[in-house]
Amino acid sequence: QVQLVESGGGLVQAGASLRLACAASGRTRTNNAMGWFRQAPGKERDFVAAISESGGSAGYADSVKGRFTISRDNAKNTVYLQMNSLRPEDTAVYYCAATKRDTPYLYTKEYEFDYWGQGTQVTVSS
Repeated sequence: QVQLVESGGGLVQAGASLRLACAASGRTRTNNAMGWFRQAPGKERDFVAAISESGGSAGYADSVKGRFTISRDNAKNTVYLQMNSLRPEDTAVYYCAATKRDTPYLYTKEYEFDYWGQGTQVTVSS
């Protein structure tokens, strides 16, 4: 079992930056591929960004490309999401996710992830 704990959310103005962190812990391997998803009020949970086991591959939703950067520090079992030029439409609960799959590949579909954090709220005011 893997536990994921997100941190770094908050209330910011449009144009500001935030960095989310997701710390992984547990008895099983915690350095598999990971991702960030978000869910705005009244909407489905959507993919935001993902990173491979080694950190060598990353993928982004079109809506965040060029503004968000995902990275990881495997020594700290932590994945980060640097969010720049935030917009009101980025307002959502952001969830960290990890897969059980011990592969070098990148995963971007919600069903490919097995472990989820509780989420952290990001609110961007205009």
